Amino acid sequence: MATPKVEPRTLSGFRDYLPDVMLPRQRMLERVAAVFESFGFAPLSTPALEYAECLLGKYGDEGDKLLYRFRDNGDRDVALRYDLTVPLARLMGMNRDLPKPFKRYHIAPVWRAERPGRGRFREFTQCDVDIVGADSLMADAECIAVGASVLRALGVERFEIRVNNRKLLTAMLDMVRVEGEAALGVLRTIDKLPKIGEAATRELLRTENALDDAAVDTVFRFLALDARSPGTLEAFFEGHATGLLGASELRAVLQAVAEQGFGGAVAVDLSIARGLDYYNGTIYETFVGGLESIGSVMSGGRYDSLLGLYTGEAMPAVGISLGVDRLFSGLQELGLVEAQASVTQALVTVFDDATRPHSYAIANTLRAAGVSAEVFLGAGKLKKQFTYADRKQIPWAVVAGPDELARGEVTLKHLKTGEQHTLPVDALAARIRGA
Repeated sequence: MATPKVEPRTLSGFRDYLPDVMLPRQRMLERVAAVFESFGFAPLSTPALEYAECLLGKYGDEGDKLLYRFRDNGDRDVALRYDLTVPLARLMGMNRDLPKPFKRYHIAPVWRAERPGRGRFREFTQCDVDIVGADSLMADAECIAVGASVLRALGVERFEIRVNNRKLLTAMLDMVRVEGEAALGVLRTIDKLPKIGEAATRELLRTENALDDAAVDTVFRFLALDARSPGTLEAFFEGHATGLLGASELRAVLQAVAEQGFGGAVAVDLSIARGLDYYNGTIYETFVGGLESIGSVMSGGRYDSLLGLYTGEAMPAVGISLGVDRLFSGLQELGLVEAQASVTQALVTVFDDATRPHSYAIANTLRAAGVSAEVFLGAGKLKKQFTYADRKQIPWAVVAGPDELARGEVTLKHLKTGEQHTLPVDALAARIRGA
C-alpha cells in the first residue's frame, strides 16, 4: 500500500529560516551576545518545557491564556515557556547560593499562542539580560544602558527607550479607586495609548474598564504631566507615599543613565505600563525611528516580587528583553542587515579522482588559516562546479588541476568579477582575506 503524500507546511505563526536569513540573523545574535558579555553578563540556559504550575499566574489572566499548555506522555501538566524571566525566577529558587548580584543573559525561543502579525510570531527568540540580587537603581540604569548599547552595535542610530515606573501607575490607580484585576485591565488600556490615540483610549477606559468621566480625566491629567520637570510628579502625588517613591526612583534611574552617557536615548513616557503582573518598579519599552508601527523591540523592568514566589523571600531583580525576530525584521527594512547566503569563502574544485587528495589538502590549509572552505562533492566539468559555487554565493573558487599542481601553484578565481590569480597554496588564505 502506497504511503499517503503529506503536504509540507508550517503552522501559522511559525516559520523556517533558510541560510540566507539564518546567517545574518546569527551574526546579529553574536553581536548582541558580545555586548551582553562586555557588561559582565554570563550565558545561561533553561528548559523549553516547564511544569505548568511554575508558569501559571505570573503573567495575568491574558498571559495565561497564551500559554501552550498540555499533558505530556507521563500525564504531567506542562507548558512551553512564555518568556525567559519566569524560568529564571524558578532557577533562582532552586539555586539560592549563587553569588549576588547574579548577572545572566539568555538567548532562546519562547512560545505564545497569540495572533500573528507584522513582526509578531507564535514562536520567537528572546534575548534577555537580568540582574538578580541588586536593589540599587544602578542596576535598572545598567539594563537600559545595555539595551542602548545593543542597538548602537547593530547600527541603529535613531531609537528611543521610553521609561516609566510602575509605582506611579499604581498610585494613580489608587487615586481613582481601581485595584486588582480591574487595575491590570486599566493598565493594558493605557498601554495602547501610543497606538490608538487619546480619544479611543478614553472610550475604552469608559466602556471596557468602567471608569467614570472624573476618573478618566484624572488618568489623562497624570499622563499629560511633564515628568522631567522638577516637582511636577511630586505635586501630583502630594501625600501619596507610593507615588512619591515612584517619582524618586524614576529620577534616580534617569540620572544614572545620563551618567553612563545614554541620557539622550531615553524619554519618560507615563503611558508605558507593561501589562505583565510581576513588574513593580522601573519599566521601559524601546522604539526604533522609522519602525514605530512594529511596536517595541526591547522592553523590561524591575520585578522584585516575582522571585519570592519561588524562594519564599524577597529577592530584587531587573532585566531587559530584546525581541529578536521583530528587531531583525526591522533591521531588514532599514537596510542594516548584510545579506549572506553561505558561510563558505572558497570552493576548492576537484579536477578528477587523481587530484582529489590535493583538493582536500588545499581545503585543510585554508581552514587552518581561518578561511572557511568546502571541497566540491564530485568531480568533472569546472563549469558545473562554478555554477554550484555561484548559486550558493561563494565568492572564490580554487582550481587545482594537473598543470597547476605540476608548478606547485593553484588558480584562484573570483566568481563575480571573473578576476583570476595564479599563486602558491600557502598564499591563498592571505589573498582571500585581503580581498
